Amino acid sequence: MTARPPARFEDAEACADALIARLSGHVRLAIPLGLGKPVRLVNALYRRARADSGIDLQIFTALTLERPVGRSDLERRLLRPLVERLYADVPELDYAADRRRGRLPANVRVEEFFLRPGAWLGVAEAQRHYASLNYTHAARDLASRGVNLVAQLVAPGTDGTFSLSCNPDVTLDLLDALRQAGAPAPLLAGEVNPALPFMGGDAALAADRFDALLASADTGYPLFPVPNRAASLAEHAIALRVAALVRDGGTLQVGIGSIGDAVAHAIALRHRDNDRYRALLAALPVAPQAAELAPFTEGLYGSSEMLVEGFLHLREAGVLRRTDPDGVYLHAGFFLGSAGFYDRLRAMPEAERAGIGMTRISVTNNLLGDEAGRRRQRRHARFVNSVMLMTLLGAAVSDGLEDGRVVSGVGGQYNFVAMAHELAGARSILVLPATRNAGGTVSSNIVWRYGHVTIPRHLRDLVVTEYGCADLRGATDEEVIIRMLNVADSRFQERLRRAAVQAGKLPAAYRIPARFRRNTPAALAAAWSAPELAAALPHYPLGTDLDDTEAALAVALEALAAGRGDRLGMLRALRRGWRLADAPHLQPALARLGLDSGGGIRDRAYRALVADALEGHVYGTSRPLLG
Repeated sequence: MTARPPARFEDAEACADALIARLSGHVRLAIPLGLGKPVRLVNALYRRARADSGIDLQIFTALTLERPVGRSDLERRLLRPLVERLYADVPELDYAADRRRGRLPANVRVEEFFLRPGAWLGVAEAQRHYASLNYTHAARDLASRGVNLVAQLVAPGTDGTFSLSCNPDVTLDLLDALRQAGAPAPLLAGEVNPALPFMGGDAALAADRFDALLASADTGYPLFPVPNRAASLAEHAIALRVAALVRDGGTLQVGIGSIGDAVAHAIALRHRDNDRYRALLAALPVAPQAAELAPFTEGLYGSSEMLVEGFLHLREAGVLRRTDPDGVYLHAGFFLGSAGFYDRLRAMPEAERAGIGMTRISVTNNLLGDEAGRRRQRRHARFVNSVMLMTLLGAAVSDGLEDGRVVSGVGGQYNFVAMAHELAGARSILVLPATRNAGGTVSSNIVWRYGHVTIPRHLRDLVVTEYGCADLRGATDEEVIIRMLNVADSRFQERLRRAAVQAGKLPAAYRIPARFRRNTPAALAAAWSAPELAAALPHYPLGTDLDDTEAALAVALEALAAGRGDRLGMLRALRRGWRLADAPHLQPALARLGLDSGGGIRDRAYRALVADALEGHVYGTSRPLLG
């Protein structure tokens, strides 16, 4: 890196030309995962390479963001105006569109170590050039790939400094890794976006750390939003059980997604409305035993690879208040979230925002470095991570399918699972709904075996489904199987039990206790049927960028998609929906999809199905839309 003032550009093409010239046309570009990609500069570099085969461009990154696309006609009807409202002024990455269509030129290659979940399963180029890396090792391994240009979105400061803001995670480690390897210093380029919240501390860099800065009206575009998804009853049940595992005075890590949002909501509920929190748990068919139920006196400290909106919720609820010696109540490596989340970060008083320590991923996901200090601070840590499947023997499947196709990536999950075994009093909590419903077919997420593993079974610890918590640490295979059967959906328990018996891992005479044979969605719904309980389980526990009508439709369409392959169920829904379709309270939502009147047979069927789903999953229940 240079100690000279950076070259400043107002035009992305001119900036790209200057960087390509300095690198003699051989560009090994590292850009952050998620939000921190400098879209204007990356597009300019890509356009130059696409037009000139003499330029050799390799892009190293992760989590390339794209605008949402509906899977069905109804979803596309919902998304079209929504995408226009939320993404109209958010620029798209040209390389992503070309890669999806199989049109990347031969002189351009894109490698990612984490894929947007499920988005690239059918794209061979993305699958072939995926690199399976632990998050903490990404900088080391990128350094070995010859990176000579690091570029990212930066926030301008009032004192002439610039903040890596949403993504100091790998950038800081990568610059150090290249220097330690004796490699030539890479060029560092920043695209200045005032919409990005300025985060201080480790994330703030002096201007002379940069070789090039691109700043113009075109770089002040809105940040890419990821609207919060609705949380199901099963996910709320998981979250309430997780909240009962969190120690006062402890440490919390949690990720993005509806379960993470529900976990933050449940922890805050435990603190602010303790009686109702206890009532929700007590109503469950199998309530937690020896649980942490009291409000928080000392509060929690956050140490997470990702700053998610749930941490702001916990801060506002008075839960996230334990600090390190520097007054930091949360350390994180990157952030990504809803438009409302970005607004909240920008609106924070400077002193409050200073309590968020955006830093390198080797700090958040590791103990090495200031090991003694990190051990002291991360006491009673609870590392909460979602998985796709669990085997009955305690292995976790989080990132890929049996045939080798990559769904997402390992990310930092292994790091937190391993850290839980290294820290005194810490626990790894892997969470998943007991079942999934795809096209009307219900499958168990707890399986006897699977041909791909993300977290091996020797690292098994706590596993939480909506039906309970299985404590697997230090247990024998027989004990693990029994405990996993107890938290499985009862429709699949006997099949799983027989598989374990056949393998010699359970005695043939073993039977699942009666109290665990009521693990069904119907029993869960009945447990919380009282309006005063259901009122504490909002569909969107942390709010949403969607308006009320859109939020209701998103819940209804998700329910419709889950039951699509169930012909008998769809016929029943049609019959109910014919009678409901003219109800006045449903008309705004039906009109939003263009289903308020007229249309052919298909539209009339849509109208009935959507009306039934809205009434059955939103308006006819006691659950509020928003938290």
